[in-house]
Amino acid sequence: MLRYPDKVLSSVLKDGAPALKYARPYLFIRSFAFLPSLVSIIGFSAFRGTLDTKTPLKISLFSNMCNAVLDPILMFTMKMGVSGAALATLFSEVISAASFLALMLKRKMFRWSKIFRLPSWTALKPLLKGGAALQLRNVALNLTFLAVARVTQGLDDNGVAAAAHALAIQVFQIGGIVLLALSTVAQTVVPNEMIERVDPVTGEKSGGKFAAKKLVNRLMSWGFILGIILGSLQLVLLPALQKSSPLEEVRRAAVIPSILASVYQIMNGLVFIGEGVMVGCGNFMQLSLSTVFATCAALLSLNTFPKIYGLTGVWMSFGVFNIFRLAGVWLHQTKLGPLAKMNKEQKA
Repeated sequence: MLRYPDKVLSSVLKDGAPALKYARPYLFIRSFAFLPSLVSIIGFSAFRGTLDTKTPLKISLFSNMCNAVLDPILMFTMKMGVSGAALATLFSEVISAASFLALMLKRKMFRWSKIFRLPSWTALKPLLKGGAALQLRNVALNLTFLAVARVTQGLDDNGVAAAAHALAIQVFQIGGIVLLALSTVAQTVVPNEMIERVDPVTGEKSGGKFAAKKLVNRLMSWGFILGIILGSLQLVLLPALQKSSPLEEVRRAAVIPSILASVYQIMNGLVFIGEGVMVGCGNFMQLSLSTVFATCAALLSLNTFPKIYGLTGVWMSFGVFNIFRLAGVWLHQTKLGPLAKMNKEQKA
């Protein structure tokens, strides 16, 4: 990204696109955040692995507050524009990484003496096995989002479609962030519930696969209900959110995509929690293959719908993407997953 920024940006922007002059400096500065971002991801995972979710939340809150404060100062007061936005994000990433490193050292989660030591194959093998499957999913997700960005940027040369798309994304994030958080909850509580425990005093049993299946059913119900509530909230707030752009043509172009983003939350509640359950059950390959199939469907849709419906077609392709992901969740919970047979046993 530092050496060949134009080649990297060509995956999203066509040659001569007006956005290139803004994208080059932004990408150059953001490239320096790669290592701090990686450290933050590892730190977040390490604390979540110890069931400490408060510490990552506090670090994320503080670093994002720094970003929010620095953005207007660097972009407008110091007149740095897009480069200022990139610098603000880089600074927040460095703060986050430094905080995680300091706390992990304090709690002796790692030592500098072992940081450059190669791990044994026995310790590395399960990580590579699970990591490779999840990496396949990440590649599929990134390919989808790159294709969406490229198609959106190619819809016009004046930036209206891209700005309207960004506005629709803001609408989506109102509920999407909450539902994504529930996915993380599912990843944590489901495997814990699958472990059967016996109270040493009363001898009462708790946990196990039947209990885990009941928990999954409750989570999916809550995901569906919250999806409806959050989608409705987005529709109610849509007129206010539309005012975030001063351009009438951008607001008009964002109306239908924003409505679709709101309606999709009903499905997203089931998809995000269902995929969290798949991670919690350790079915990484099933999750990855489901995402790969969804990506293939989305790419075919992106090659068809935007030519007919423009930006609305891009968001229709998002719908296709999540429908296929929902199908993967359904297969996991009813046919292929470790808790699927609980349905038949409960009926029997």
